[in-house]
Amino acid sequence: MTIEKLIIANRGEIALRIHRACHEMGIKTVAVHSTADADAMHVRLADEAVCIGPPAAKDSYLNIPAIISAAEVTGADAIHPGYGFLSENARFAEIIEAHSITFVGPKPEHIRTMGDKVEAKRTAVELGLPVVPGSPGAVTYGDEAKRMAEEIGYPVLIKAASGGGGRGMKVVPDADSLESLMGQASSEAAAAFGDPTVYMEKYLGNPRHIEFQVFGDGNGNAIHLGERDCSLQRRHQKVLEEAPSPVISAEERARMGQICADAMAKMHYRGAGTIEFLWENGEFFFIEMNTRIQVEHPVTEMITGFDLVREQIRIADGRGLSVRQEDLEFRGHAIECRINAEDPRSFLPSPGKVTQYHAAGGMHVRVDSGLYAGYAIPPYYDSMIGKLIVYGRTRESCMMRMRRALDEMVVGGIKTNIPLHQALLADPDVIDGNYTIKWLEDWLARQDAEAKG
Repeated sequence: MTIEKLIIANRGEIALRIHRACHEMGIKTVAVHSTADADAMHVRLADEAVCIGPPAAKDSYLNIPAIISAAEVTGADAIHPGYGFLSENARFAEIIEAHSITFVGPKPEHIRTMGDKVEAKRTAVELGLPVVPGSPGAVTYGDEAKRMAEEIGYPVLIKAASGGGGRGMKVVPDADSLESLMGQASSEAAAAFGDPTVYMEKYLGNPRHIEFQVFGDGNGNAIHLGERDCSLQRRHQKVLEEAPSPVISAEERARMGQICADAMAKMHYRGAGTIEFLWENGEFFFIEMNTRIQVEHPVTEMITGFDLVREQIRIADGRGLSVRQEDLEFRGHAIECRINAEDPRSFLPSPGKVTQYHAAGGMHVRVDSGLYAGYAIPPYYDSMIGKLIVYGRTRESCMMRMRRALDEMVVGGIKTNIPLHQALLADPDVIDGNYTIKWLEDWLARQDAEAKG
């Protein structure tokens, strides 16, 4: 089996990232795009382009028949879903394989298992991953839920079994509010994901978000590529990521990484995946697994010198893992700043025409973006317009390089969150690595109070 032509079923910087990996491997690319993305950089660079619908994602990037038709018309033999959109849609993966097209991603059953939060947690326990104490499955309000909450200990967290992003999630401080908050979480889950199912787990007071990058060949062999610290978040959305984590020792990395790799080997997992944990007081607690490439994968590439997208394609092509665990080395430090087209204070989206564009450069500076001067950022999609990634031999030198790179980057005509990143990298807590998943929202609240005050 040899992939010769690949459909990129995505847009923006990840579509460009996939295109570049394919061309370096001698694989032709087909960009499928909405009418709003006709002038996108990856569409311009791809060997072929097929318009699959109007701007709305449901009519284009989520339109499975249109994507399959594009593959058949162009003779593509593989589809890479990137992240978001259909990347974790098990039915999409099944349909692709039913059409004898290679899906660059995990087996459909693994996507389905890990996409259901309750089933994912049950599977994590079976695979030997440490989990947050909580319900073994779905819960509804009643004596059993009350007993379980008492056993776990208040506060407890009610979470939607399907979906994420903070929707269908409620912190229950005491027994008196359990019934009402469970009802609210279930209603939100039904509205957002079409599934009212919720489950319960221990609420961790002030943890960090640590995730491990894994790869499996689908035949019982797996490796890990270390951890990323993604604790700087706003409304459960990551803002800045770094690798390695400032709080994880080499011994912890090796131990937890091996636990994750062993779990994937036992599962016969195929392709790239990320196992996400909350970390508090030296303990890891599994929260979910993403069965796709992550937005923040470049920081792992920077400290390992390992091309994750290329490896995804190799594995999908049946060529197995290209390295052994003992071949991997973790060197230096990397930071990624997500560059969004949004107001840096109100966070309101700021689509529009880019009048000037200058990407930061220099040694160990990487910009993943499809921006160019004259490009009109459409208002229909996520506000992320690029990623600025830098590497340094030490965390301190990495941060200094990132500050310089942020100062150098120019995106004219629209508002961006570059000023937010500049402020974060000047804060003593961020400089010291002293932050948790709650830190950024508390910091933003203080900034607002000072501005008003």
